[in-house]
Amino acid sequence: MRTANSDPVAGALAADRLGAPSVVYFVLSAAAPLTVVAGVVTTGYAVTGITGLPIAFLVVGVVLAVFAVGYVAMARHMANAGAFYTYISRGLGRPAGIAAAWVALIAYNALQVGLYGAFGTAASPLLERWLGAAPPWWVLSLVAWALVAVLGLMRVDVNGRLLAVLLTAEVVVILLFDFADLVNPAPSGFSVETLSPDGLFVSGVGALLVIATLGFVGFESSVVFSEESREPRRTVPLATYAAVAIIAALYALSSWAMTVATGPANIVATAQRDQADTIFALAAGPLGGTVVDIARVLFVTSLFAAMISFHNTTARYFFALGRERVLPAIFARTRARSGAPKVGSIAQSVFGLVVIVLYAILGLDPLVQLFFYGGSFGGFGVLLLIFVTSVAIIVFFAREPSGETLARRVVAPVPAAIALAVMVWLALDNFPTLLGVPEGDPLAWILPAVYGVAAVVGVVWALVLRAGQPAVYALVGMGAKAATAQDAA
Repeated sequence: MRTANSDPVAGALAADRLGAPSVVYFVLSAAAPLTVVAGVVTTGYAVTGITGLPIAFLVVGVVLAVFAVGYVAMARHMANAGAFYTYISRGLGRPAGIAAAWVALIAYNALQVGLYGAFGTAASPLLERWLGAAPPWWVLSLVAWALVAVLGLMRVDVNGRLLAVLLTAEVVVILLFDFADLVNPAPSGFSVETLSPDGLFVSGVGALLVIATLGFVGFESSVVFSEESREPRRTVPLATYAAVAIIAALYALSSWAMTVATGPANIVATAQRDQADTIFALAAGPLGGTVVDIARVLFVTSLFAAMISFHNTTARYFFALGRERVLPAIFARTRARSGAPKVGSIAQSVFGLVVIVLYAILGLDPLVQLFFYGGSFGGFGVLLLIFVTSVAIIVFFAREPSGETLARRVVAPVPAAIALAVMVWLALDNFPTLLGVPEGDPLAWILPAVYGVAAVVGVVWALVLRAGQPAVYALVGMGAKAATAQDAA
């Protein structure tokens, strides 16, 4: 009998398409450097009122680098586009893995669609300056949505080459802005106050750590592309470590440089006044209007690059779950000409369209209520997944050492799990500060509760599969092996 997996365009992604540099570009594009520096960092200063972001980026970078030791060690034993879902399934059991799958789908979709709010808001003033008039934000977001939807069905390496061009340009601009900030310090002088560890011992530090973690979101996607990578045992570790190091150094430098230019005591007031325009306003004097205008364009393309990267990541999660029948088998279908996860890509596009239209009809704020809330919510979800995965790594290697060293199995994963547990607790405790809402605001508990509900639904669905479809349940977390087994059956 012909099944979805017996179809030549189902059950497998296109192999050997991406080298280590291409995977790094996907990872860093998801991190969206210029978007983070211009949008997340300045909004973080403005909303939390805390100046310790530079040291927070470094601390989170160290924690994630230690976490990555076990993460990439586990990657050597399983290449799967499901990443967190797969690792948690293999480490903590299938019910926990399926629960993680629902959390991952919600988190990555929130991150991806949130970017549409920032894109329309950032692109509109540029068109108004150039053309004298600009359409509403949602019109511009729909244009970006259509382009992302088309690119999501194309070859993954085509997306990778486009991201390489966009990413290189925005990193050059960030470094230029950082240089301008550092050579033009505020009257208070060249201060390293915001790099002091003392900046982490303040009220609301949990919100600061989540914002810093949000800047790293995407580093974990090196594993998502492992099935499409050349030499994944070498490519995945190289791309993961490179991404964490580059992100930590770039964001710490940029967030610190801003405080040098304004003075540590003035960065919060400046960010509250100028918001996402802060870095451009600071650079306008020393660099001139032309460079700043180019940078504003690159800010928009940075958002676009992040949309592409998160779209690809989300589509592959849909694909991985469809291949193992955790979602309907149709999600395992890929496009014959490109090897892209066709149905997963279309599903993500449909969700993005619904959100844009809904926000437009309701007249909601695209920058705060879509971009910032969506990013904060999605970033917290990814932090939860990283923490649970860190525990799954320890359990997996305790059961199956797999020839890995003690350092990779225990010495690095255990302190990483402890540090991540503290970060999750601080994030929950400071969620109102993270969103910039008063204590007791319903939004501060509703958003985290969504993940709890999703996890419970995932566990229930796992139990339903175990009772009603034991053959499907037995293959959860097996990746391409699941497709092969189902074909044989």
